[in-house]
Amino acid sequence: MKSRAAVAWEAKKPLTIETVEIGGPKAGEVLVEIMATGVCHTDAYTLSGLDSEGKFPAILGHEGAGIVREVGAGVTSVKPGDHVIPLYTPECRQCKTCLSQRSNLYPAKVEMARKFGMTDFINPREIGNDKVVQAIQDLTDGGADYSFDATGNTDVMRQALECCHRGWGESIIIGVAEAGKEIATRPFQLVTGRVWKGTAFGGARGRTDVPKIVDWYMEGKINIDDLITHTMPLDEINTAFDLMHEGKSIRSVVIY
Repeated sequence: MKSRAAVAWEAKKPLTIETVEIGGPKAGEVLVEIMATGVCHTDAYTLSGLDSEGKFPAILGHEGAGIVREVGAGVTSVKPGDHVIPLYTPECRQCKTCLSQRSNLYPAKVEMARKFGMTDFINPREIGNDKVVQAIQDLTDGGADYSFDATGNTDVMRQALECCHRGWGESIIIGVAEAGKEIATRPFQLVTGRVWKGTAFGGARGRTDVPKIVDWYMEGKINIDDLITHTMPLDEINTAFDLMHEGKSIRSVVIY
């Protein structure tokens, strides 16, 4: 069957809308008609050419939602017509990892962040990058209990660790750094009790945990709508990348 897709032909070039041929699902596979998809910084990372695992041409995207149209032999978990969220991390529910319960600076953003509970804001451009760690420690009475880096910038990762409170502070790396980049800090930062670790997909087990999150959203327990700051048709997908790079969007969603 034929479908439209936004194709990345080479690094640092706009995506082009193409008609592509899609084969039917093989054994264990599912054919999903994507109805909407988020545009993520990870997509921009691959498009930048800095992703060592990125290959071109490519059809990017891993935040889709759609409807099952066909299933391959042996598929019993879904059927045609089901509304689904494709996951970029599998969960077989059989291996040790899946059975474990543990895992599987832009000022205009201030108003939005306060809406979601932010109480304080530090702008490195105003105080200087070399003063960020001290500013956070002063603000938090000696350091943060937890910090999270979603930038993929290894310099910021170090700051996120070193602003944590000695003895118990934890810094979690979420952002993906470009190929060849390494993180570094003085061993003393860890010897004095700080913890540095990373997570993918928040440690969630996709097939087990994502349905719960969907239920929370449907029940009004969590606010996702306000995180979607822009929507656009497929033909305008490059605008989503522009908004991301300009720091003007939290999440853009392409509607098919």
